[in-house]
Amino acid sequence: MKNRNIFVAFTGIVLSASILAAGCSGGTDSAADPDLTAGSGSVGEFSSGTAGELGSLKSFSATALDGSTFTQEDIMAKDMTIINFWSLTCGPCIEEMPDLAAFAKVLPDNVQVITVCLDGARDEEYTENLLSETEYEGVTLLSGDGDFMSVVDNIQYTPTTVIVDAKGNLVGDAIIGRQKDLSETFLAAVNTALEDAGKEEISLEE
Repeated sequence: MKNRNIFVAFTGIVLSASILAAGCSGGTDSAADPDLTAGSGSVGEFSSGTAGELGSLKSFSATALDGSTFTQEDIMAKDMTIINFWSLTCGPCIEEMPDLAAFAKVLPDNVQVITVCLDGARDEEYTENLLSETEYEGVTLLSGDGDFMSVVDNIQYTPTTVIVDAKGNLVGDAIIGRQKDLSETFLAAVNTALEDAGKEEISLEE
């Protein structure tokens, strides 16, 4: 019986470790704005659920880490916007950030990547340093209102990545969990969205 208990305990540890490597779960708390929060926990790596179920981004104003303002007009300026929701407490989110940064740098001008750090307002200096270390140079949003907060309230797992068209619609499926091949997964999602919108597919710049 003792050996069996040890085996069960060891199996539980292994399963927990493998799940944690994929992503973190938990809701957000808009009442804490601008200190948006994401809970800890874990889920497996998967892509699940229609992104549109999270809401839309047709009318909002958000504050970026550098103090600038990001609105629906910035969404309208691009054919597609890739938004990555993450948190400082999510290991898989941080681990995939260098891949996200590299992907963002080779996109053509009609597609952009932005991130939303759900708890970044709690320690902006640490957030900025972390992004610098991972070489992410794009926009990172910390807080906001309108449709932005509605979408944030519906985020249950980090990282969650969605594609947004120029009209502010969240299209396709939400991509949840750390992706083994982020570039391939995100490019396929963007090109599907572009095709559905009647626009030309893109390729990554060399």
